[in-house]
This record gives sequence, structure tokens and C-alpha cells, in this order.
Amino acid sequence: MRAICDTHVLLFHALAPERLSRLAARAVAAGAENGQLACADISLWEIGMLHARGRLGLPADVRIDRFIADVLLDLQLQVLPITPEVAAMSQDPRFAHGDPADRLIAATALAEGLPLITADSRLQAVTALRCVW
Repeated sequence: MRAICDTHVLLFHALAPERLSRLAARAVAAGAENGQLACADISLWEIGMLHARGRLGLPADVRIDRFIADVLLDLQLQVLPITPEVAAMSQDPRFAHGDPADRLIAATALAEGLPLITADSRLQAVTALRCVW
């Protein structure tokens, strides 16, 4: 299944796979197996920021750049850039979401015409966005 992964999906997969819904876990597994998963580049920044704030709970000897690279490799993720279309779309009033990173992730999924694997109910409420959870 071709799909975009929200940041928390990447972290759940790597650190707490039991937190993924059954449907999300199947979508991630199928997408990884076929090299059909992607993430928005802002997700890499979000992971780095969460680590810097001490919110990931990684062992002290784990380098965050290595952790991110391992997640990308494990899931065979394609990292999608912020394009002019994504930047403009992220400001669409349909997104009631106040988090700019989540707006960019959702806009990336819309611009690519792909479903977004996410547990975020505010993103799931965006009618134009196809969500998997």
C-alpha cells in the first residue's frame, strides 16, 4: 500500500509497535515490504526535536541521526520534500490543526494523492484527506 506515515506512526513502529492499530500495523507492514511508504521531511525534524526535549526515551548511547536513519532504512521510507504546492496547501483553511508540522504532513499526503497513516483525530476530520488507522 502506498501511503504517507505521520511522525508518531514512525515512532510507534520503532519503539512501541503495540500502539499501532491493527489496520495501521498492516498498512505499515505492507508498505514497507513493497517499498511503498513515505514520510514528509518535517517528520525527521519532529523526531529530532522530540529527542532534544527528552521525549523519546532512547538510551543515552543512541545517536538521534543513527536512530532516524535506521527507521528510514527499516521501513524503506521515501522522504518527501516540502514543495511549493505543499507549502501553499498547508495553509488551507480546511486544516483546523494548529501544529504547522501536522499541517505540512497532511498537505504532503494530499499533494501526493496518498492516504495518511495517522491516529490524529484532527487530521482524520479533514474530509479531503484519506486516513488509515
